[in-house]
Amino acid sequence: MNVDRRAATSFQRIPICVSWRDAMQRETPLDTTTDAPLPATAHPTAALWEQRLRTIVITIVRLGVAYMFFTNLFWKLPPRFGCANDFAFPTANAEGRPVANGSTGLCYWTGLESVYAPQERRVLIADTRAAGGPDFAIDIRPLAQLNAAFLDGLVIPNIRIFGWLIFGAEAFIVLSLALGLLSRLGALTAVGIAAQLWIGLANIPQPFEWEWSYGLMVLVALALFAIAPGRYFGLDALLRPRVLRAAAQGNRLARLIALAM
Repeated sequence: MNVDRRAATSFQRIPICVSWRDAMQRETPLDTTTDAPLPATAHPTAALWEQRLRTIVITIVRLGVAYMFFTNLFWKLPPRFGCANDFAFPTANAEGRPVANGSTGLCYWTGLESVYAPQERRVLIADTRAAGGPDFAIDIRPLAQLNAAFLDGLVIPNIRIFGWLIFGAEAFIVLSLALGLLSRLGALTAVGIAAQLWIGLANIPQPFEWEWSYGLMVLVALALFAIAPGRYFGLDALLRPRVLRAAAQGNRLARLIALAM
């Protein structure tokens, strides 16, 4: 069959967007209602607005999380970490309620995690009985008991050492997210601390600790970890190209630093 080669060549040159991935690779913005390319005149303005909005929101969230951790440094300042009465920890009475024993600061909150670990710990509660549904929840008591075993066996007996580690980790989060430096590592550290607090304190009855105070911390920190927020208006944005060049030349330290950015 004879085919006009000029027509076939012209047809091959027509850019066709077949998928979202193809659109992303072509860097061609799409109309989200039709999956069709936006008019060429709309590309620069739309792309610039999206980029600016994304940068502003991510920067606000990053600085907000940094400030939250900053405000929580001052009740656990070294070298005593807010602990009183010769580093006393709360204990459980006959009813399983905490007895403070004059403990304060980091000692008090760490001790509470141990006191409440043997008790039922319902989280992710969704009470749908008003609509005729069930009262749904998950009991994380096994996780809480594992957490308490770690605290009782290692952290509490060595609180003078672990206090520095905890304070240092939270201070690192503050600096990392405030400056946008090694921000992915800072966000990952925040995920770990927030998750440990969620396991140890979520929904304890006295004082009552709302589970989503810690759950939202985990989710926001996870989002920041995925985004690597320092690449948006942070020091990571300035330093990462140099680090990547060094990593491409075989520098192993640069490869590790690049992963933290």
